[in-house]
Amino acid sequence: MTNAHEIDPDFTLEHELEDTDDWGDETVESGYADTDPEDDPTTGAMDLAERHQLRRVASLRTELEDITEVEYRQLRLERVVLVGVWTDGSVEDAENSMAELALLAETAGSEVLDAIYQRRQSPDPATYVGRGKVDGLKEIVAATGADTVICDGELAPSQLRNLEDRLGVKVVDRTALILDIFAQHAKSREGQAQVELAQLSYMKQRLRGWGGNLSRQAGGRVAAGAGIGGRGPGETKIETDRRRINTKIAKLRRDLREMKGTRDTKRQERRRHHIPSVSIAGYTNAGKSSLLNRLTDAGVLVEDALFATLDPTTRRTTTADGRVYTMSDTVGFVRHLPHQLVEAFRSTLEEVADSDLVLHVVDGSHPDPEGQIAAVREVFAEIGASDVPELVVINKADAADPMVIARLRQREPHSVVVSARTGEGIAAALRVIEGELPRPGVEFKALLPYERGDLINRLHQHGEIDSMEHTNDGTIVVGRANEDLAGELASYAV
Repeated sequence: MTNAHEIDPDFTLEHELEDTDDWGDETVESGYADTDPEDDPTTGAMDLAERHQLRRVASLRTELEDITEVEYRQLRLERVVLVGVWTDGSVEDAENSMAELALLAETAGSEVLDAIYQRRQSPDPATYVGRGKVDGLKEIVAATGADTVICDGELAPSQLRNLEDRLGVKVVDRTALILDIFAQHAKSREGQAQVELAQLSYMKQRLRGWGGNLSRQAGGRVAAGAGIGGRGPGETKIETDRRRINTKIAKLRRDLREMKGTRDTKRQERRRHHIPSVSIAGYTNAGKSSLLNRLTDAGVLVEDALFATLDPTTRRTTTADGRVYTMSDTVGFVRHLPHQLVEAFRSTLEEVADSDLVLHVVDGSHPDPEGQIAAVREVFAEIGASDVPELVVINKADAADPMVIARLRQREPHSVVVSARTGEGIAAALRVIEGELPRPGVEFKALLPYERGDLINRLHQHGEIDSMEHTNDGTIVVGRANEDLAGELASYAV
């Protein structure tokens, strides 16, 4: 019988260490160490991991339908049916709009069961779709087991109430759906306040209760037991709730004005130093954050989802010749962007209107890129950014049809084609961007002493140097600078 503690006569330390050489490779294959431990993850990677910590799975269900058995209840996706009204445009336009609504619904965390749309001159003022279609929609809801109906348009309060009464399930419109996505994705204090302001503005006009609950009055001797201080001419509960909403809206606007002051101070500081600014704007999920990461190594969150990033990100970068400028990512746009969101995010969108150049990012692989361009330019007009110089960046060239790209290039001559995913065309786009930046306005020729290296450094960052010549007395510099810097160079002019 062999002793378990006996040493194998063929044992050598070198041989045993060789067997451990591939242990690190196995760890990499298992997915636990696919990066260098010394590499810090980007903020975008951490945000994406946090967002994916809890996911609802559509296909995993139990057979139990009795919701009273709480211990067996599950976290499941909201089951929705989509409804649209096609008033103008082609069939392709209607189908693209419904496909976008389906993506919005899935982004909000729901499972799309079915979708229907109706051809009408205008939506029905009472039920959005025709009365006969409402009966058909009720049958679809019952057959599929849906618990929510989403309408591709902004519904009036009476339309919402009538549809819910007829269908017996919750009804939401496109505006409420987009606001829900924004509420999920807003992270910064300013972004959350902007979303809450938009939600309250939308909700204020749609207050309603069950069984006339919000129409009951309080006041006089029967002030619901309120007693002293509660007596008076009476106030309905809906009026009380509306007053509370108005109070909250006023507070949010005050808070946003203070935050806007901070943003304006930073913007004025950049202007004082004559730092050009570039804004990246465009349709949602067109690849704006990916493009920002490619151009500046910003490391912001990137996800193939609508409105994945809401909070604007600004990064400082330099041109090939050393000039400093800023590049900012902005919130994405969408067809029929809710007016409440435009108003609430106005201070953020002012970054686009005050920039020196707008990179209008377009998804070249989308079925209707021209419609995206038109929708974005509508928002540009609403925020006063129509006069800002614009460079159209056709993204996702690796997935787009070459014929579509050729059509877009013909329609938009001032454009570049890139792929933020593969890096194709990024270098050429950077050259075009640097050429579009505003140039300093004052020409100069100065003999700078060697102890004034600080002025040469500022010329590299904020001016243009055409030539430099080192002499016994100093450095002769020829170029262009802004007025402030040119004033400091005046005493050294030759």
